[in-house]
Amino acid sequence: MHAVRIATWNVNSVKQRVPRLLPWLDERRPDVVCLQETKLADDAFLDLLGDELADRHYAVAAHGEATWNGVAILSRVGLDDVVVGLGDDAPGFPRPEARAVSATCGGIRVVSVYVPNGRVPDSEHYRYKLDWMASLREMVAAGPEATVVLGDFNIAPTDEDVFDPEAYVGQTHVTPPEREALAELQGLGLHDVVRDRWPGETVFTYWDYRAGMFHQDLGMRIDLVLASAPVAGRVRAAWVDRQARKGSGPSDHAPVIVDLDEAPDGDIGPVVPPPSRPVRKRGAKKLPQSP
Repeated sequence: MHAVRIATWNVNSVKQRVPRLLPWLDERRPDVVCLQETKLADDAFLDLLGDELADRHYAVAAHGEATWNGVAILSRVGLDDVVVGLGDDAPGFPRPEARAVSATCGGIRVVSVYVPNGRVPDSEHYRYKLDWMASLREMVAAGPEATVVLGDFNIAPTDEDVFDPEAYVGQTHVTPPEREALAELQGLGLHDVVRDRWPGETVFTYWDYRAGMFHQDLGMRIDLVLASAPVAGRVRAAWVDRQARKGSGPSDHAPVIVDLDEAPDGDIGPVVPPPSRPVRKRGAKKLPQSP
């Protein structure tokens, strides 16, 4: 086996993020990259980035649609048996959306997912989210043993994965049915490799653009890397690249990076760089959308 760096990043519009994405690829040099919220149809994605990615030796599997959603896998360790979506019986709203693409990369089945948001608990969108998660579980259960499912799950696994559980009362991403759906997926033998490696640390991957949430480190951990035992056993480092969320024109998500077999930057911590002045007092802050 060869050392592999795998990353996932919700870029929140790949067209808007090109000035950040390409330098990031050159700096972090991931071997496999899963992207979410590309917001581009497949031909537009390749027109925009095909040459730049080819120059960096990435093969591309894109599954997108204009304006909304969209996922992709970039790989320079092979890209075989590409499958778009979750299968013929996958739920849609009202029709299947571009939210999943999978391929075999370096002997690992890689599944890039952008789970539906859910919007409001008990809404049609919310039920669609739960149905979608059930369909994802069925697909992964039928797949090979060496698998990693990664992307924006729009679910914070536990209360430790949000800045203040009280602030999220009545919101999606934290309700018991959503967390149960995620737990059922993990029940296939998938390990939450970031949390496994940093069980007691505060780790976020998403910060709302509004109200200075990033600078105060008022975030959520909703971008996950879930790996089966053969893959999880190879993890040497797992961390959130918070640097990519800083500066001008960032996504509201940070990449999550996992190193297999070797850690070229060392086991450097759960969040790089760590936040400077986080707010930790519960009840001190509300969500920007709260009344």
